[in-house]
Amino acid sequence: MITHILRDKPTKLFISIAAFFVANALIAECIGGKIFSLEKVFGVDPVNLTLFGQTGLSFNLTCGVLLWPLEFVITDIVNEYYGPRAVRRISYTAVVLITYAFIMFYAAMNIPPADFWITSKQTEGIANMQDAFGGIFGQGMWIIAGSLIAFLVSQIVDVTVFHKIKKRTGQKWVWLRATGSTLVSQLVDSFIVLFIAFKIGNGWSWKLVLAICLVNYLYKFTMAIILTPLIYFAENRIDQYLGPETARKMKLAAMGKEEE
Repeated sequence: MITHILRDKPTKLFISIAAFFVANALIAECIGGKIFSLEKVFGVDPVNLTLFGQTGLSFNLTCGVLLWPLEFVITDIVNEYYGPRAVRRISYTAVVLITYAFIMFYAAMNIPPADFWITSKQTEGIANMQDAFGGIFGQGMWIIAGSLIAFLVSQIVDVTVFHKIKKRTGQKWVWLRATGSTLVSQLVDSFIVLFIAFKIGNGWSWKLVLAICLVNYLYKFTMAIILTPLIYFAENRIDQYLGPETARKMKLAAMGKEEE
């Protein structure tokens, strides 16, 4: 059995993609506690937008957004070759493993620390290692819940939009179904995570939630457009790896069609 798996290119490819998908999602969640200034990255002043009456809005983003666009690229690739059931499977797997990771983070935070470890980094400017550890890994429960629910719902939306477009266009216009599904699902993702984490969890006003949602979506919209060529590059390499005939059969099967 294992020999067959290791020799079967579609199976090996799926395992590799699924592993990267889950790892990428978990890393995004882990680094999501840091907020960075996109303007500072490019050496420019904050844009200070005004939206829905909220002033001083800038592109202050969680580091998790650096990796999340790749998740939707991977989703589209899996959708293209393996179909929506495969996307749902890797999405559910990612959610379960991220949940497990956060349980372990909270367990580690609450294990009594060794006395020497607490002050072991004082010479480097870290007064209390226990507080620092908790500050890095201790994201709020509303943020965790919002992030996981938004991820799962947006993945389902991405799958649905992708296949609706593909049924109408067939194998043509890869950019339309890939980018179009990502743009819709990213909007859903941005709204849900802010609504759960900050409207429900922290009592933010609707105007503030919508304003920050739009700022975040502007970044995600731009990244979806920029990453569109990556879809073509990835498909070209996958077609070469699988062989044109195998790739064609897989794409037809992903659409629920018999071989033409």
